[in-house]
Amino acid sequence: MDSPLYVNSVEKGMRVLMAFDGQQRQLSLSQIAALTGFDLSAAQRFTYTLTVLGYLNKDEESRKYELSPKLLDFAYHYLSSSELVTRATPYLQQLSQETEETTNLTILDGTDVVFVQRIVSRHVLNPTVVTGTRIPAYCTASGLALLSTMSDEEVDAILGASELRQHTPFTVVDPKKIKLRLATFREQGYAHIKEEYFLGDVSTAAAVKDARGRGVGAVNVAVTKARWGADSDESRYANLVMSAARAISVQRK
Repeated sequence: MDSPLYVNSVEKGMRVLMAFDGQQRQLSLSQIAALTGFDLSAAQRFTYTLTVLGYLNKDEESRKYELSPKLLDFAYHYLSSSELVTRATPYLQQLSQETEETTNLTILDGTDVVFVQRIVSRHVLNPTVVTGTRIPAYCTASGLALLSTMSDEEVDAILGASELRQHTPFTVVDPKKIKLRLATFREQGYAHIKEEYFLGDVSTAAAVKDARGRGVGAVNVAVTKARWGADSDESRYANLVMSAARAISVQRK
């Protein structure tokens, strides 16, 4: 970044925190240096500072570092200050009670959708998916519902920046086929997919829109394949998610 406003030390501190990617719970100083590309001296300065500030904990016996619960403060402040999350939560709860299935609110961030609210049912397929989890937009009902509210140029940019990978045998990765699906989803007002990111997962989503009609989030219901009934289930869940999305959306003036 060439801008004189850009503070490199802040970016480097974030790189240290992002080295703990969920799969790496504890890291040694040498591992942090390798993952960030810093030399040991720089890695030591940043880890020491972040430890003093309370964002890293250090195990004195193993001499390894791990993320501190203090980082959850950022998530709490985001969720408690988000007007979208506040508006959506009661509708997600109602939707979950009515369907007895897991309901989610997601937003688009880059090429991914991020779960910002999740009401989990006893039938949940993926208990490891929690608030903050991000998954690709191109092969998820929520992501496709959001993409269907965008222009062709915006869709092309997102698909071009995405790693179009075959997550299951049912994942659609051809950009032309994805765009054809988006046209259908745009016309019908909801997206519906089966087992394209998680095997056994059937998901139906509708976009939450702002006053201009642009998607700012998506409501979805996730159902396990074992609990999916006749084709009429698609219509039922579609009507429910579209109704919830409309209620959460900002109405045009």
